[in-house]
Formats: sequence, C-alpha cells, structure tokens
Amino acid sequence: MAAGEGTRMHSSVPKVLHEVCGRPMVAWPIVAAMEAGADRVCVIVSPDRDLSPALPEGAETVVQPEADGTGGALRAAREVISAGETILVLSGDHPLVSAQIIAELLETHAESGAGVTVMTTELENPGTYGRIVRGTDGAVEKIVEAKEPGDATLEELQIKEINTGTYVFAAAPLSEALGRLSNDNAQCEYYLGDVLPLIREGGMQIAAYRSPDPGVNLGVNDRVDLAVATEEARRRILEGHMRAGVTILDPGSTWIDADVTLASDVTIAPGTTLRGATSVGAGSVLGPMTTAIDSRLGERVTVPHSYLTQCQVADGAQVGPFAYLRPDAELGQDSKAGAFVEIKNSSIGEGAKVPHLSYVGDTEIGAGSNLGAGTITANYDGFRKHRTKVGRDARLGVDTALVAPVEVGDGAYTGAGSVITEDVPSGALGISRTEQRNVEGFAERKAKESERDGEGS
Repeated sequence: MAAGEGTRMHSSVPKVLHEVCGRPMVAWPIVAAMEAGADRVCVIVSPDRDLSPALPEGAETVVQPEADGTGGALRAAREVISAGETILVLSGDHPLVSAQIIAELLETHAESGAGVTVMTTELENPGTYGRIVRGTDGAVEKIVEAKEPGDATLEELQIKEINTGTYVFAAAPLSEALGRLSNDNAQCEYYLGDVLPLIREGGMQIAAYRSPDPGVNLGVNDRVDLAVATEEARRRILEGHMRAGVTILDPGSTWIDADVTLASDVTIAPGTTLRGATSVGAGSVLGPMTTAIDSRLGERVTVPHSYLTQCQVADGAQVGPFAYLRPDAELGQDSKAGAFVEIKNSSIGEGAKVPHLSYVGDTEIGAGSNLGAGTITANYDGFRKHRTKVGRDARLGVDTALVAPVEVGDGAYTGAGSVITEDVPSGALGISRTEQRNVEGFAERKAKESERDGEGS
C-alpha cells in the first residue's frame, strides 16, 4: 500500500519515494517480499503520483482512485486479489520489514489454516496505532483503530499489542469481506482491519504472528520518522556487513547504502560513505574520508581520502589521496591515480600511473605508462570533446599538456613543460618549449626601480 498523501513530509516528493539508505522507502518492503518468494508484487498508488520509475523490476501498480483508507486501497485491488491464493499486504512506509520476518509470517499463516494472519508487536506507548483485541480464548477478534477520538474505547486504548499493518490473507475470504466493508467511522474511511471480524463471521480463524523485531512497526509519517528509520536501517546494514567479515573501524561515522556489496576482509576507515550499487572486492581498504557512488572496485584496492562516482577500479589499483574519479573512469589492474588527480571517461592501463596533480579526460593510457606531475589532457576545444591516446610504456614529463585529438606512441617520451599538439611516434621524444633566455642583473635593476618608486611616494 503506497497511496498515502504524506502531507506531514511537507514535500513535493511523494512520501514513499524519500530514500532510506539510498533506496526509495517503498522499495524496501517490495525487495523483502520478492526475497521471501512473492510471485507477484502490486503497488497500490494514488492517481496523481507515478511511482513506477522507483519500483524494483517486476513490480506492478494498481491505482486507488480516492484516498479512502487502507481498506479502500485493497478494494481498489480486488481484481488482483481474486486472481491469487495467498495475499501478503505490506505498507509502503514501513521500510524495515525483512524477508526473514515475512517468511516467518507466511509460515505461521500456512500452518494455522487461518483466513487471515496479522503481524503484531507490543509497544509501551502504542499511541495511535490500531489495537489488537483478543477474546477470552486468546484468539484475535478484531483490530480497533485509534487515530481519532471515538475510534476505540478507553479500555481498548489500554491495550499494548498493536497492529503493524502487515497481513496475510486467504484470497477468497478477503475479496468477499472487502465487498461488505463499511466506512461508518470517525474518519469515514474503509479500515482494512475491519475485514477481520467479517472473515471471522464467515467461519474462518484469525491468527496472529507476533514479530520479535519491533522495527517492523517503524513507520514514516514525517521527516523525524524518516531520520529514525534511516538510522536504524543504517545500523542493521553495518551490522550485517561486519558479521559477514567486513571491518568497519568506526560505525558511527560510516554510511553504507542498502544495495552496496562488500566482500569479506574489506576494511572501511572512518568517515567513509558507500552509495548506490557500489561493490568492493576482498582485501580492499577504503577511507578514511572516501566516498564511492555506483562504482565497482576490485580486490586489494586502496582508496584514502578520495571521491569516486560511476567508475571501475581493477584489482590492486591505488587511488588517492584526494583523487576524483568521475563517470566512466576505468583503472586497470595495479594502476594508480595518485594525489589530486582527476580522471573522467578514460581508461588507465594495467600498471600505468597518473601519480599526482593531473587531469585526464577522454583518454586511453596504455599499460605501464607513467604521466609526470601536472600532466593535462586538453580535451575540449570550446565546442566538442576530443580523445587522447597514450601508448604502452610511455613516459610523459612533468607539466605536459596533451591537446586532443593527439596520440603518443608506445615507449614515447615528452619533455617537461611541453605542449603536445601533434602525434608523437613510438619511441620518439616530443618536446615543445621556447628557448630559455637569462636576463643578467634583472634583480638589481628591479630593486633600484622599487627604491625610486618609494622616494616618489
């Protein structure tokens, strides 16, 4: 269910599209359901909010024509419900429901043979959450809402067991009960919880699964709730990686998104942020103060104090400190992008080095080549981008400017301070600089001029 207005977020972005650790909120329960084995996932949406671009592949949408409650959401999906057998209902603003908890809920439902199984938990301060009302035999009789005065009695408000908003239904009795649902309540809405007594009247049992994880009830209504959910999701993500063999030196200063993949024996130093679909191979060391976004890093890679986005770094490569790898930068095995180096849309061959203070853009650098400090590829002529090619085992002197399009051959050299505007053949030395001229006595003359200027003032 993801059709809520989310007005308390005070945002032009639909509530369920706000991110929790790099993943849209609504995608969390969808991913969990898919991992738990859901055959079909349908997201109930409002007519004026297109959530499709943010949904995981394979998820469908069903429009809820008007904001008439959680029961109204399921009524809008009756055609889908009728086509199924077992219906799992999740809330799009509850991001911490895990695949494991869903699997346990489904198992409880299957073993009970009930018409509906509701997930519950206990809270010391249940607030406005719906209360679970049980009979003298302990069986669930109904769920009473508590959002508005008059929804629940004073006695019912004392109940600490609450409805988490997650259910499993047998499809046929659910569809039938939805047809008889009433909106005769304080908010004039259709409450999904009200189908429980209708299913019970039909002779089917109502079962309950009490979740051992109170986080399943951590819903998001405003930005404060979003921060709380994000912090808890972050804690769980870090804990999961550490238990799988990743060393995180300071969890308090480390941020890792939900879809990041880390191999065992990766070490994450303080102040590091890994976002998007970043993956890191075994034995790599990231940080301190490194950010990697949607990047693929191999094994034994070191990246201190650097910023990487949409790039690839092969096994054994070194990056930084203070390097910036932009989209489509590709570093080959055992290569290096050193201090204050910026690389974009370029491939750095195996063992090649761009040690420091250089910009490499739209360039191919062959294996074993070395670029001296301050090497610049001038790839833009004011209208179009052009490519530069440096062959294998080339040696570029410090402060070389390569004005693209240009090619430096295998084993070639450039002289320090050269501006290379023409191709350098393999094995040749390319050099372009004016003849040095020394002006004798220049310093003494400047000193005398300064003295005269001082007297005049």
